[in-house]
Amino acid sequence: MSKFIRTAVLVILGIVWLLPAYLLVVNAMKDPITFTSKESWVPTDFHLFENFAQAFELSGLGNSILSTLIYSIVSPTIAVLVGAAAGFAIVALRLKRGFLWFVVIFGGTVFPLQMVLLPLFDAYSRIGLFDTRVGMVIIYTVISIPFSAFVMRNFFTGVAHNVFEAAVLDGATTWRIFVRLYLPMASSALVAIFILQATFVWNDLLLGLTLSQSDDIRPIITTLSGMQSTYGGAQMSVVLAAAVLVSLPTVVLFLCTQRFFAKGLALGQY
Repeated sequence: MSKFIRTAVLVILGIVWLLPAYLLVVNAMKDPITFTSKESWVPTDFHLFENFAQAFELSGLGNSILSTLIYSIVSPTIAVLVGAAAGFAIVALRLKRGFLWFVVIFGGTVFPLQMVLLPLFDAYSRIGLFDTRVGMVIIYTVISIPFSAFVMRNFFTGVAHNVFEAAVLDGATTWRIFVRLYLPMASSALVAIFILQATFVWNDLLLGLTLSQSDDIRPIITTLSGMQSTYGGAQMSVVLAAAVLVSLPTVVLFLCTQRFFAKGLALGQY
């Protein structure tokens, strides 16, 4: 009986959780001409692909998608590797004052991002990084490193130091131990961090609005936000269709890599 109740509660919570996604998809399929909020819960017609095409035509989503793919792949990859290297140095190499270095790295998350937007904008404007892909990759990498270092430091803490000492006795260099031993052991944690950081970059609006303005530079969420403005020129169903399109990559990424999450949970890594 308790199992049935637990299952019923989970099903109900799942349905409630998916209701916003249902509303998004149902309204994204409607004809922009006949769209009305009075029938938002009822699927009336199917113009999803036409709305996709119109969204691309009105906003230039193609350029934004390409730029955001670059940001959400390059920056998390660099951040994950740097975070893993920091965690390895602090834990395995027993870096002098390692905990202090860890606090310094993780201290980047203490201050709200809104506090640094103005000086960040001023600095980017002065050194020529404003509205450039290089500038966006740099800032996304920097803000992703503290969390990566936090997770990887905690993960490597659970690895016995005897593993490192045995590899040293076998004649392995520090670089070889890191690349061939520690990184493979942390594969599920690395993938989990990458997914979380890539999703953050993909869904970013604030940094995109502040540090970019060109259609081929700004992230996809910034472009989507522009479609909803007074001057965007897009009907609500077209905007919702664009939102569905923008959401698909992160959903596909999670579905393709969920086994790493399951493995990490089974091993108690996070």
